[in-house]
Amino acid sequence: MAITIYTNEDIKPGAIAGQRIAIIGYGSQGRAHAQNL
Repeated sequence: MAITIYTNEDIKPGAIAGQRIAIIGYGSQGRAHAQNL
């Protein structure tokens, strides 16, 4: 089984610029993960 690893060079920073997004956390670490984004 192969996995895909994404790095900073793979993303387009402007892809969500100016848009409203929602982050849904799960479990005890949900809030911490959202704050790190």
